[in-house]
Amino acid sequence: MYFEDFYIDQTIRFGEYLVTEDEIVDFASKYDPQYFHLDNEKAKQSLFGGLCASGWHSAAMFMRMLVDSMPAEHGSLGSPGVEKIKWLKPVYPGYVLSVKGVIKDCRLSKSKPGVGVVSAFYEIVNQHDETVMSVESNAFFRCKK
Repeated sequence: MYFEDFYIDQTIRFGEYLVTEDEIVDFASKYDPQYFHLDNEKAKQSLFGGLCASGWHSAAMFMRMLVDSMPAEHGSLGSPGVEKIKWLKPVYPGYVLSVKGVIKDCRLSKSKPGVGVVSAFYEIVNQHDETVMSVESNAFFRCKK
């Protein structure tokens, strides 16, 4: 996918990521060691009612699905950053996550010749089609020409 392959209001759907208890605990033990991400029994007493993934872990799972959805040959050049990220519902072990996205804007870079900027809004949903996280971000893509 290159800059010219995107257009405003384009919808995309990709990913299938099974969230496991072991992965939740492993990620949390390294990066977000709060009890509701580490201990199933203690987590039952939390606002979440059980063990759940860190929001940062959810963001990492989204990124994995995004990269996996790219074809072998693509023009992705990275991202200047995320505009907004919202964690809307807990992500529990056993959830199967996927992504729904819509392209919001496409424009050529003023400072980088041959590069376009693609703005997108993504919803990360569970197997019940409930949005658990949303992301607004920009990405750089190489132009074909």
